[in-house]
Amino acid sequence: MNIPQAQTISDEQAKNLLDQAGRLGLTPAYLPKKHQLLLEDGEGWLAKLYLSWTIRWVEHGWAERADPHYSLLLLRAGQAAVGYFHRGELLDHKVFRAYMVRQKQGVSQIKHLKTKGKSRAGSRIRLAETERFFEEINERLNSYADSYPIDFWGISCAKTMWPFYFDSAVSPPFSQKQENLIELPVHVAQASFGELEKAGQLVNRFHLILSGRGEQLFAIVGQGHSSADGDDDW
Repeated sequence: MNIPQAQTISDEQAKNLLDQAGRLGLTPAYLPKKHQLLLEDGEGWLAKLYLSWTIRWVEHGWAERADPHYSLLLLRAGQAAVGYFHRGELLDHKVFRAYMVRQKQGVSQIKHLKTKGKSRAGSRIRLAETERFFEEINERLNSYADSYPIDFWGISCAKTMWPFYFDSAVSPPFSQKQENLIELPVHVAQASFGELEKAGQLVNRFHLILSGRGEQLFAIVGQGHSSADGDDDW
């Protein structure tokens, strides 16, 4: 599991990058919804640095969180995996499954169930399972919120599913616009325990994307793949 076009770097390399930026008169902009630093000049962006979730950004520098807590949700049609992490270690998890969509029909079938599909018995069963599926996920997440001081909530979910998820009778412990709710910048093939473990490891590291000009400007040891100049969302 990797962030597209990004290289994983050490905290020392990340600090060296910021030192270089400072010498060039560049000030990083912190984007809380991505827990990311953005370096840019008048011509466009140069570097995007994803910070480890075990640190916090304060006044142009970072500090280690003394006791970091975070939770991840991987959500797909009919399958979900949630987990609670403490100091980078996965301490609790649960995988949910439900018969909520017809094969190959996905989210469009969920929408159909909530509008025109209530007349058939099979559709009513899938609709009930869909509703309970989201409720059980949020009950688990609320138990984490009640028990631990969660610093970040991470979510991997198709945007088309957000209205159905957030409309659950049991609300999640976060809102769609909450600052510490972060959409994971990776493709998750399936909502499984294995993918949950990988996602937890990924957010514990620093990841760097350099533009073409950024590659020329910054000397980063052990470079991997870099992105071309552009207006990438991530």
